[in-house]
Amino acid sequence: MEKEDVKIVNKGQEDEMEISGYRLSRWKLALVGVGVVCTGGFLLLLLYWMPEWCVKGTCTRTSVREAEMVLLRSTDEFKRWFRAKVRIMLAPGKGPFASLDSQTNTAVANGHSPRSSDTPPEEFEKKYAEYQPVQIRHFTLHSTRYYWNDTIQNFVVFKGLEDEKVTCSSIHDDHSTGLTKDQQEYRRLFFGVNDIAVKVPSVFKLLIKEVLNPFYIFQLFSVILWSADEYYYYAAAIVFMSVISIATSLYTIKKQYVMLHDMVATHSIVRVSVCRDNNEIEEAMSTELVPGDILVIPTNGTIMPCDAVLVSGTCIVNESMLTGESVPVTKTNLPNPGKGPKGAEGDAVYSTEEHKRHTLFCGTNVIQTRFYSGELVKAVVVKTGFSTAKGQLVRSILYPKPTDFKLYRDAYLFLLCLVAVAGIGFIYSIVLSIMNEVPAKTIIIESLDIITITVPPALPAAMTAGIVYAQRRLKRIGIFCISPQRINICGQLNLICFDKTGTLTEDGLDLWGIQRVENGSFLLSEENAYKEALVKSQFVACMATCHSLTKIEGELSGDPLDLKMFEATGWILEEATEEETTLHNRIMPTVVRPPKQLLPEPMLSTEQDMELYELPSSYEIGIVRQFPFSSGLQRMSVVARLLGEKRMDAYLKGAPEVVASLCKKETVPENFSDVLEEYTKQGFRVIALAHRRLESKLTWHKVQNINRDAIEVNMEFLGMIVMQNKLKAETPSVLEDLRRASIRTVMVTGDNMLTAISVARDCGMILPQDRVIIADALPPKDGHAAQINWHYADNPTKHASTRSPRFEDIQIQLDEDGPGDEHSAMEHYHFAMSGKSFAVITEHFQDLVQKLVLRGTVFARMAPDQKTQLVEALQSVDYFVGMCGDGANDCGALKRAHSGISLSELEASVASPFTSRTPNISCVPSLMREGRAALITSFCVFKFMALYSIIQYISVTLLYSILSNLGDFQFLFIDIAIILLIVFTMSLNPAWKELVAQRPPSGLISGPLLFSVLTQILICLSFQTLAFIWVKKQPWYEVWTPSSDACNLSSTAHFSLDHNETEHDDHNIKNYENTTVFFVSAFQYLIVAIVFSKGKPFRQPSYKNWPFVSSAIILYAFLLFILFYRVDGIDWFLEIVCVPYQWRITILLIIAVNAAVCILMETFILDIILWKLVFSRDKQGSYGVTSASQTPQKGIDLTGSKFLPWLCCRKRRAPKARYMHLAQELLVDPDWPPKPKTTTEAKMPSSPENGSYQIISTS
Repeated sequence: MEKEDVKIVNKGQEDEMEISGYRLSRWKLALVGVGVVCTGGFLLLLLYWMPEWCVKGTCTRTSVREAEMVLLRSTDEFKRWFRAKVRIMLAPGKGPFASLDSQTNTAVANGHSPRSSDTPPEEFEKKYAEYQPVQIRHFTLHSTRYYWNDTIQNFVVFKGLEDEKVTCSSIHDDHSTGLTKDQQEYRRLFFGVNDIAVKVPSVFKLLIKEVLNPFYIFQLFSVILWSADEYYYYAAAIVFMSVISIATSLYTIKKQYVMLHDMVATHSIVRVSVCRDNNEIEEAMSTELVPGDILVIPTNGTIMPCDAVLVSGTCIVNESMLTGESVPVTKTNLPNPGKGPKGAEGDAVYSTEEHKRHTLFCGTNVIQTRFYSGELVKAVVVKTGFSTAKGQLVRSILYPKPTDFKLYRDAYLFLLCLVAVAGIGFIYSIVLSIMNEVPAKTIIIESLDIITITVPPALPAAMTAGIVYAQRRLKRIGIFCISPQRINICGQLNLICFDKTGTLTEDGLDLWGIQRVENGSFLLSEENAYKEALVKSQFVACMATCHSLTKIEGELSGDPLDLKMFEATGWILEEATEEETTLHNRIMPTVVRPPKQLLPEPMLSTEQDMELYELPSSYEIGIVRQFPFSSGLQRMSVVARLLGEKRMDAYLKGAPEVVASLCKKETVPENFSDVLEEYTKQGFRVIALAHRRLESKLTWHKVQNINRDAIEVNMEFLGMIVMQNKLKAETPSVLEDLRRASIRTVMVTGDNMLTAISVARDCGMILPQDRVIIADALPPKDGHAAQINWHYADNPTKHASTRSPRFEDIQIQLDEDGPGDEHSAMEHYHFAMSGKSFAVITEHFQDLVQKLVLRGTVFARMAPDQKTQLVEALQSVDYFVGMCGDGANDCGALKRAHSGISLSELEASVASPFTSRTPNISCVPSLMREGRAALITSFCVFKFMALYSIIQYISVTLLYSILSNLGDFQFLFIDIAIILLIVFTMSLNPAWKELVAQRPPSGLISGPLLFSVLTQILICLSFQTLAFIWVKKQPWYEVWTPSSDACNLSSTAHFSLDHNETEHDDHNIKNYENTTVFFVSAFQYLIVAIVFSKGKPFRQPSYKNWPFVSSAIILYAFLLFILFYRVDGIDWFLEIVCVPYQWRITILLIIAVNAAVCILMETFILDIILWKLVFSRDKQGSYGVTSASQTPQKGIDLTGSKFLPWLCCRKRRAPKARYMHLAQELLVDPDWPPKPKTTTEAKMPSSPENGSYQIISTS
């Protein structure tokens, strides 16, 4: 029954959750109440921390439909639990788009409808409940309201007009008349107020939430315990530290809330003009808007308060808040297929993603509008509040997904291990105390003391210190971070995906030349189009009109490619005023014309030109309609009209293959593919142009509503524009650094494949000797199964000859070559494929996806969502993926990657966790170096804190055996003077100056780290125990009393007597064992701090960290001073006793030998021997590119990595990472890689139980 009652909400989305229903149980509530009283409130805390226990402990299971309380669990890897209370709303209809009955309408008409602006949702509910009460169950979670839907028997979220699956034509026909007040208020019941409300919690609320953190509850427990044991000073110090920690945390959280609130609140509530159903326009507050309202966009622009689709006019919008891309984009009105000549054909369901070129998104800045005389620029509201694009972004910041990183999971495991160790000490102290007949109160307090010692109080603050310092260093070099926890993850990246244009190559393109076509064949290439002979050609007309440029404050603005292309013509763009458009029959909001010096005199024109154009003196072309560039369609087009002409012209530009497919076959030259390939192989960016003379029956009104598919057909191929996209100067050197550091690089671009391959070779991503295998996949067609045609791209010899010699020295080992000692001599190859092929392969060849991404280096013509899919495919084989792009089309991939870096001028872009102001990829190695440094710092700090706990635990356990303990001020000195000072300065080591091939471990539970911690624990245990036992063997040893004079210093004896007669009896602090253990342990803290504070290869050496070095020297000097020179005040304060000078020398020798053994074990045994055995074998093949041990310069390392495993007779272990395991399998696969000119077909298997496709290779 329970299984049947578990339903899924948000299916297939990022926040997909399982939901189950519960009803409150009185007897369970009573039982929990008794438990809370019996546990002194601790059970209540436990239920607060564990929502699932709270619901299951107080409720009984019921169906989701009848639930009073729902329990939700995320279906992702984190399996987080949430609970929510189900409420009941009374409304006149079941959904927001239901038609209201006449009774309600009459009631409202009779004056029962209050003004919406001053009526909260509760009032609407009361008002409508009077007439036709329909009970609607709902609950709210993460600023989203879920409503019960009887049809599908599940809870759903009402997002907006898209819920209705409205078509483009129905938006124009059914939703463009506006809503009545009544309809608006009714819809607001379901959609709520149009406001992205970021409530800043009160300090009191934040304080309660922070204090109820398990860590601070443990601190409170410790303070009570220490106070009961009369350790008042130490308890006061813990309270002081906790208060500072809580205050800092509250200030940071409050500041973040205020910043987010201010960011959201800015311009989010504005006055808007809304069209009502009676065509009246009224002013209203943006909070009143609901999906279906008609918004009038003001001429001077505005900040959008909602997501809305344009139904008339054009807008110039700055979307940098969403994409990080500061270039303004042109938004055109949604086409209305219903009014086009093709009727309802091609009428698509409206989608904000598919029709984003017609959608104005919430939070974006409308700079200016374009409209036709007498017509308003109108938009239909499609989403409001948290359902909008901006709302979703704010939700992702308010309720972030936890960072899944092995370090944090291992940290909890490690803490559990420490608690287990504490448990042993707990039992030991109880047994020991009972044997010594210690009072029960003392047994309880001292046993619990052991547990508080084992979990260090400063651990959370210490762990975040390294990240905070790294964030500051990144900010200094222009890299801003909105998710600090991801800095550590950057240290694990082993694959980086790069966008091409604007990332690897220059943003702007230079016109290299033009290749015109006449009578179906190419003419000779020409350098430019700025010629008198070409001024009236359709080719130049296409260059001058087919763009989305606009003038903002007198300056041409728009896409860099469009800008370069238009500037190459030398033409002038003018945007007509409203008065001027009236003269041109309302069809020319934008006009382009050539400069006068290019226009020939009438008598010089050819006869053909004179026939076509009769007004050379006023040669102007008006742009009537724009179909914006779509990365999915890979083209854009315009409808234009020459001044004085009756018929209009359509101009098209886009990817050559796409444009050629839309042209008449006879107009496309036979050698089109060869010419295109020749250009793309040389790395040129090629744009094809086409033209079509439109039918005279197409009037201005028809053109405004026609579907672009009706225009972009039967075109005449005009030729190609050849653009040069130069590599950024830093690109080759950065990629070389990444390759040397064993970081695999992948290119993901929207450009042509051959151009992308050429750029990949130019920048060194693909080496001259490497083969490129192109996977050309075709979908199923005419009964034939889907198939992949494999062919090898030519290896251009010119690349090898022009390549810098330094590239040829480096031999690349890709991940399939396996761990370091099994380098295969097989030829190195890379896969390249287009977005279309990638889509076919992911759908029909799922078994091949992981094999292909293992070697896939070039992914061309990729749509934005395909980039995201590629990142997911790479992550599915255990790669740590970084993505570097310009933020425009890469938003999804930047967010999905483990670490997304957006190259943007904005300080913080919601497009990605990291934003770099440096406009090139040099930020990538910098971020990785800082990530590695922060990660190693986290390991160092954790190891040090673990050792600090264990050393103190050993000290206390040893002293418990003689019914003694460390003193109040001894604890204070260790925790404050030594630990806090050391832990916050050891985190200051900057990153190492270059990336190395080794990678830091990803978790604490790894061989070298565990070996390091365990060996240091054993060493410290051995030397403390040695000192503790040895002191008892000394000839002068006796049980210490206030009158003891081991130093033969009567003055000291008298001093001690004065101060200790009353204090000694309680805790037996003052004794020779305590003093010996205190000195040895104090030096041990400093020894392990220095041993663990490693520098190279991930951080700068510790001697360059002067705060740490200074702190360590001062503490060493102080400890040596009080060891050899007695200061009565210090001795009394620290409760240490006088020991003979000879024993002090012995203590120093013990400490010196301890230090030598620790350093020897960590630097020689671990770093030299175990690094080779464990790190080299586990990690060296795992980066997907060069292994450092395989380069000719590292021959000695290769010998070492082969010799040491043989020496230790280690058995080969299977690699942990999935891609390494797959790589080893492919090494022995005789059919991989596919042979050239072969085909792989996908056949549906005959046996129904086998769900995968069979792969059959045929030549």
